Amino acid sequence: MFNTQKLPLLPLRDIVVFPHMIVPLFVGRDRSVKALESVMNGDKKLMLVTQKDSVTDDPGKDDLYEVGTIGTVLQLLKLPDGTVKVLVEGGERARILDFKNKDDYLRVEIETYKKEKFSKSDEKIIQSLARGCLSRFKDFVSLHKKLPSEVSETLGNMEDDPAKLADTIAAHIPLKTGEKQQILKREGLKERLELIYEQLEAEIDVLEVENKIRKRVKGQMEKTQRDYYLNEQMKAIQKELGDDNSTEVNELEERVKEKIKEGFLTEAVEEKLDNELKKLKSMNPMSAESTVVRNYIDWMLALPWEKKSEVNSDLEHAQTVLDEDHYSLEEVKERIIEFIAVQKRTNSLKGPILCLVGPPGVGKTSLGKSVARATGRDFARVALGGVRDESEIRGHRRTYVGSMPGKIIQSLKRAGHSNPVFMLDEIDKMSHDFRGDPASALLEVLDPEQNDSFVDHYMELEYDLSDVMFICTANSLNIPSPLKDRMEIIRIPGYTEDEKVNIAERHLIKKQLEANGLKDGEIVIPEETIRSLIQHYTREAGVRNLNREIAKLCRKTVKKIVADEAETISIAPDDLQDFSGVRKHRYGQAEEENLVGVTTGLAWTEVGGDILSIEAVILPGKGKVSMTGQLGDVMKESVTASEMLIKSRAQSFGIDPKIFEEHNIHVHVPEGATPKDGPSAGIAMVTSIVSVLTDNPVLKNVAMTGEITLRGRVLPIGGLKEKLLAALRAGVTKVLIPAENEKNLIDVPDNVKDDLEIVPVQTIDEVLLHALQDKLCPISDENDKKDPKKDLIPSKSAENGDSDVITH
Repeated sequence: MFNTQKLPLLPLRDIVVFPHMIVPLFVGRDRSVKALESVMNGDKKLMLVTQKDSVTDDPGKDDLYEVGTIGTVLQLLKLPDGTVKVLVEGGERARILDFKNKDDYLRVEIETYKKEKFSKSDEKIIQSLARGCLSRFKDFVSLHKKLPSEVSETLGNMEDDPAKLADTIAAHIPLKTGEKQQILKREGLKERLELIYEQLEAEIDVLEVENKIRKRVKGQMEKTQRDYYLNEQMKAIQKELGDDNSTEVNELEERVKEKIKEGFLTEAVEEKLDNELKKLKSMNPMSAESTVVRNYIDWMLALPWEKKSEVNSDLEHAQTVLDEDHYSLEEVKERIIEFIAVQKRTNSLKGPILCLVGPPGVGKTSLGKSVARATGRDFARVALGGVRDESEIRGHRRTYVGSMPGKIIQSLKRAGHSNPVFMLDEIDKMSHDFRGDPASALLEVLDPEQNDSFVDHYMELEYDLSDVMFICTANSLNIPSPLKDRMEIIRIPGYTEDEKVNIAERHLIKKQLEANGLKDGEIVIPEETIRSLIQHYTREAGVRNLNREIAKLCRKTVKKIVADEAETISIAPDDLQDFSGVRKHRYGQAEEENLVGVTTGLAWTEVGGDILSIEAVILPGKGKVSMTGQLGDVMKESVTASEMLIKSRAQSFGIDPKIFEEHNIHVHVPEGATPKDGPSAGIAMVTSIVSVLTDNPVLKNVAMTGEITLRGRVLPIGGLKEKLLAALRAGVTKVLIPAENEKNLIDVPDNVKDDLEIVPVQTIDEVLLHALQDKLCPISDENDKKDPKKDLIPSKSAENGDSDVITH
């Protein structure tokens, strides 16, 4: 070596500058900036040396490599943030002999390498190595997608200068800093070219393996599946490297240990998790089966198992919450308070299974949320309407693609505890087909003797549902008998008008004020306006339509306030037509005058009670009785029974028997598009036919319900409360009911009984006496010595009857 010099030192991070290289550098350290400033007034040369550790901020002698490059500053630019961007060109190699501090930067004493002299044989070897390096570098560029092809063309012009070629190739190979420093440190050109050739061979081998992997993976997939392609590429790389990457398995193991420490897992669950983890470890991490096992373990860890929330047993708190959220519904509230009281006393009561049966809009679903709030439990809800697949309840077995647990287990996961209030909504709307019967799958869930060991097909382990408080809802009792037998049925009838007014004032108006951004005092809805809404704009057992009508009033009020038409709006009953449009219903739907052959019957529907007009006419004919109105088989039989009763008792009713030979009778039940069925319109049919045959009008203010027998007895019916509410809504003042239903009046609100004249009847004679405008005059028959009333003595025991059912 020769030509010793003293130059300022510029330490470099993560970059090795080779001779002939022109590189941009960003300099931010004060000592380095001062070193640059010191050379700008002279020959602009400084020593460029790489740090051994890029993290070191103030490198000393031991922190720097010994060999570096003498660089020349071509351009220097100071940036606004205080850093300096400098463009330097590498010159000769040099070795540091000594470090000397000068002012605020390092200055080093260096010596450059001697210029090599080669024999002819060495020149041939060097030339051969240079060509080999250039050839392999071109191969490297073709494999390495990030290097531009122009680099190979540039290096082709350096074939006559092996030293420059070697340095340029070394600068472009993506090697680690230490490996590049080894190339820079080599003194001999031949040794340097050999090392570069070795590095090129190693990098080309890696690139060829990567390309081989890429091609193999790409051939296994569709071009559009980019995400899947990346996963498969990882799989192929792991296969080439022999790395089984168990990080995810370790994470799962840690989660399992944490869950075991919490103490909410049963022994069976812990054993199952241990077995599944062992199975997962032996699998290829990218296989489809390992994904199934991982998902299964995730579900196992996510379920609450024996984790329970603390139940609030304060009876006063529960009563307060239930009263705040719902008006009336005293029977349901009483049953819930009883459950809380017994649980508080025994501290080991299993969750009850209640079934709330009632028309839409009476608050069945929202009652479940109130129960959860009152008892401090979580709330989970599953809508069963339209569910027809058994696996929706029990889950799918893990052998199926996309398998997952059933709705019961999924809802428990969302609830977070194993003792929530669990609502099974619309349980009467389930269906079944070739995929199974979900109602049968619910038998185990809702049986208190079995649900402590419920098994989901996906989980394959017993889950204790005995602490869950199940609440089912239904619009009708059209539920399979085995399922119904496992539930405690609580009927929720429709609301009376007074109850609807109270619900509107306490809940609905407040809810809509908040929903529509209205403040207190900006809208005033008096009680008489609410009653008018109920009477003329809604006809329902619940309050759902009433809620919508109140929302309409609020929206139109907001529109007027925003348009600066008024600050406060009071809506009187006469104003409703401007806000809600024309009246949709005629309050007091009963007939406005006494009509011949038209009787007001009462029916039960899934949406509450309703009135049912029974019409009859006679016309010339041969005694045929026809019927229309889409009647069911049972109702058709009622028409036939009524016909036979009237024919057998014609003279006692004042009817000439000859009329049946010369006239036809037609019975029609209006709203012909709506299917109707049930026996409890029997007395109404008899009344209509007798009225038309005797030309005796039926009183307009009388409604009736009851099944008729051929001997003229009136049998009991169901749905009495709903029917009386319908009669009250229709403006009827007198209702005839079977005498055996008199005991059911205890469930009817007092204001309904006060507003209606309820007359229990035992025979058809009593019915006709109260229903017809004029008293019937029997026709005497000297040949008939039999007392026509002899067969009308009521029996002490009557058969149980069903209600008329209108299916909307």
